[in-house]
Amino acid sequence: MNVNYILGEENISHVPLQPYSQMVIQFLGDVSTALLKDSNAKQYSDIITFAFWCRKTNLLRMKEEANIEENRLGRGLVFHITPSNIPINFVFSYAFGLLSGNANLVRVPSKPFIQISIVRDIVKKVLESYPQIKERTAWVSYPASLDITEYFSNMADGRLIWGGDETVNLIKKCGTNPKCIDLAFADRYSFALIDGKKILESSKEEINQVAEAFYHDTWQMDQNACSSPKLIFWLNQSKDAKEYFWNQAADYAEKKYHLQPSSCVDKYLQLCKDAIEEEKINHLYWRKNIAYCIELSKLEDITKYSGKCGYFYEYDIKQLEDLTEFITKKVQTITYFGIDPKKIQRWVIDNNLKGIDRIVPFGAALDMDIIWDGYDIVRMLSRVIKLK
Repeated sequence: MNVNYILGEENISHVPLQPYSQMVIQFLGDVSTALLKDSNAKQYSDIITFAFWCRKTNLLRMKEEANIEENRLGRGLVFHITPSNIPINFVFSYAFGLLSGNANLVRVPSKPFIQISIVRDIVKKVLESYPQIKERTAWVSYPASLDITEYFSNMADGRLIWGGDETVNLIKKCGTNPKCIDLAFADRYSFALIDGKKILESSKEEINQVAEAFYHDTWQMDQNACSSPKLIFWLNQSKDAKEYFWNQAADYAEKKYHLQPSSCVDKYLQLCKDAIEEEKINHLYWRKNIAYCIELSKLEDITKYSGKCGYFYEYDIKQLEDLTEFITKKVQTITYFGIDPKKIQRWVIDNNLKGIDRIVPFGAALDMDIIWDGYDIVRMLSRVIKLK
């Protein structure tokens, strides 16, 4: 097979461990320390985000909050098919598998991201002190091949499948052993919710923090992440609130974001398409190609409004309940500013909504967590040893 083992070997152990084992927590903590000290890693915010997430103190907090029963073991070997367009997702997925008590075979992105090499070199070095984890670790790369994917799938006791709907459906057609557990993270849609009154009440310093947080949710990943907001809903909206917010957001993005020429063309073409096909446009906010925001007067299927690289849509609502008709199982994350998150959570539950798995403040849209897309990954990738 045309498989490159960039870490580990083909003969990987399938023997499970207990979830949140002391050894795994110590190992990930050592990886965190090494990454935070590494001069190359420091150049990439996504690597540092992972390093902070897997600090030993944070993992111990997660273990305490999870309150996992002691009578659990991992399922064995987990095969991870990770997205090609996000450099660091693969190592989060690997960590999820470890914390669940499993051996892990990870297909890394096919694109040559420098972050992969940096993280691989650090993990490889730390693994030398952890032979039991080393024998349960393999990272591979290979050209698109359903035959290879099916070969690895048949070995697995669980699969984490990250990708678009088409990719997920294709991989699900691959044969697996009868007890294999699949957790699929397919196409999702996310939006932001802002209270315009709170924007106007914010000081210059506060609004700068809001702009920075919004930038990290959106421009930082070109809005490619499923949790990046594409559409902004406004409560207590006003023209002044919107201009204040968008001016500050665009100011911050101009300082931080490197806008590719191809992205400028794509955004302009999208604007032309919207202008031709969309009769419900109220207003356009435009700022030197860095930010486009289309104000809509009418809304139907929200998932068709999906921009990238600083291309947004916005829509006014009078109350939270106005959103109910737009929520489908495709909706993943709400990022919010100026609104009580408990009120949002209560609205989701009381209305029995099929969508919305995450409710997070501005700046936290991209924060990975052991509970993702509504899955408690550790519990689902481990098994209970019941005694009666």
